[in-house]
Amino acid sequence: MSSRLTVTSEIYAETDFKCCDLDETKSISTFTFHYPCDPTSCKTDADGDLDVPRRKRGEIKIEHHKATDLTLVGLQVWRGALLLADYIFHNRNEFKDKRVLELGSGVGLTGIAAAIYSKDVICTDIDLGGILNVIGENVKRNAAIIHNNVQVTELDFKAPKFSEVLESELSDIDIVICADVIYDDDLTDAFVQTLIKLLEVKANRTIYIALEKRYVFTVADLESLAPCYEHFLTCIDKIRWSKNWSFESIPIDFPQYFKYERVKELVLLKLSVK
Repeated sequence: MSSRLTVTSEIYAETDFKCCDLDETKSISTFTFHYPCDPTSCKTDADGDLDVPRRKRGEIKIEHHKATDLTLVGLQVWRGALLLADYIFHNRNEFKDKRVLELGSGVGLTGIAAAIYSKDVICTDIDLGGILNVIGENVKRNAAIIHNNVQVTELDFKAPKFSEVLESELSDIDIVICADVIYDDDLTDAFVQTLIKLLEVKANRTIYIALEKRYVFTVADLESLAPCYEHFLTCIDKIRWSKNWSFESIPIDFPQYFKYERVKELVLLKLSVK
């Protein structure tokens, strides 16, 4: 597939994110959510019935491109980022007081969501198309809901080494998150090598990977396949046993906090060392 092919995230055709155009190519969208309820705030009324408090609502404003070619898809928001944000909200106690590294942050939505609960978040992506500046501006745009520290730095999956800035932080990272980074086989190969490096630096960390399986119909097989997803699984299977990795699929039946269409093609995976 040519990298010059223009692609657009499907989420905007399904949900009204109150997009405000900045120019012909860029918009700011508002991603609304409700905060998880604190069980300790639930009380009983005079009749002994449970009185559940009204859910507090919030929003994350994100600058993004309306469409891009395949080399710059990180400048859009994709569905996996919202699924991963939901998971973080639902499992906020796991992320509380933790240092989180996000790979392929794109425009920063999931990293910003993580920063509501995590102690520190490092958002990373390849320094292409001004994407690191966009992440930084989106972090500033949502400063009112971010209660913890957020850094933005480069991480290129295909680079032979991590940057000095990132290298100095790696040993303190507890959780790694990444969404929508599986869409190109060469990039997937490099992504898996990055996972290997991260788990070699510190084995007792957890990696969460959210993605949407993209199906195509092949005449040869006379069925619809998700080739990019299958390639990723093949890459993992080639090395997981030698690396003693635990690799599992997480059911996505946890509550939905963000407003979007949660389709059956969404996948959430958990990777760790046994």
